[in-house]
Amino acid sequence: MSGAYGSSAHGHSAPDACSIGFDRAEVSAYGTAARASFFVALEQPGPWGRDAARQSHLGAELGGALSDACAQRGGRLTLVRRPGAHADAHHGGGHTAYLAWCGADPWLLEASVADPAMLLDVDLDALERGDRAGVVATLPGARAAAPVLLVCTNGRRDVCCAVRGRPVALDAATASPGRVWEASHTGGHRFAPTGVLLPHGATLARLDPGLCAQVLERAVDDELPAGLLGPRHDRGSSRLDPGGQAAEAHVRAVEGVTSLTALTTVPLTDEPGTYAVSHRDGRRWTVLVETSQDAPLPESCGKGAVPLRVWTARISD
Repeated sequence: MSGAYGSSAHGHSAPDACSIGFDRAEVSAYGTAARASFFVALEQPGPWGRDAARQSHLGAELGGALSDACAQRGGRLTLVRRPGAHADAHHGGGHTAYLAWCGADPWLLEASVADPAMLLDVDLDALERGDRAGVVATLPGARAAAPVLLVCTNGRRDVCCAVRGRPVALDAATASPGRVWEASHTGGHRFAPTGVLLPHGATLARLDPGLCAQVLERAVDDELPAGLLGPRHDRGSSRLDPGGQAAEAHVRAVEGVTSLTALTTVPLTDEPGTYAVSHRDGRRWTVLVETSQDAPLPESCGKGAVPLRVWTARISD
């Protein structure tokens, strides 16, 4: 097992916490990344509700409008805040915003906005297309940014994210100032601590501070640490459907592909459940994916156990 996962650096979860059950059962994380072709990450300190965009000091109307505008184009809005204490007070300064496109040649922009409503004027159609110049033209002061890691810490969605995610985010941010943020939602709290690496949309499970440091170190070269390959940590790329995520992650693990930009994955429409995964060096794999039901477990804290849908993949001969 990579890093110091499960060490004293984490908070203490209840024995029946959802992520504890998934750890104990060693449930695969393949194919569980939340779908998004782009991300808008907006700094909003203070408390977050379960639906953070509509339940924060951002305001329900503005938060809802931004969230809906992103979702309508296949993207995601997430609120972020700096790790540490979160006073229940309105924000008094500018808001950092990140805009990430997760396509074949991913990019990340950072800007400071005095009023989050300014993001309503950003050309999200350009962001959906991956048109960086079009986005920059509508977001004054936008500049290129180094990759950042968003760690889910929203206890209003699931207590595992707060208890396990917040200590990891704080320790990781201490080691990599300005490049680690608490996030309102990444999906998959059963795999807490979870994170999303921007701009790549690489979605990760069962993080610890050491793994976060490795992720950020390698991300500047568009790579993942080798220790995060495989079903324990690699949930998949947000730009792909669940089957594609599982297919690509499986190829990464089997072939040792750490590059985040070398693989292209497409479904074979005439062969359901089959994906073509291509490497830029010319290698190509045909991958068969399927789901199976595993023993029931609670997918959220406080909820009953449900049969698990687990993705498996194999490379066709």
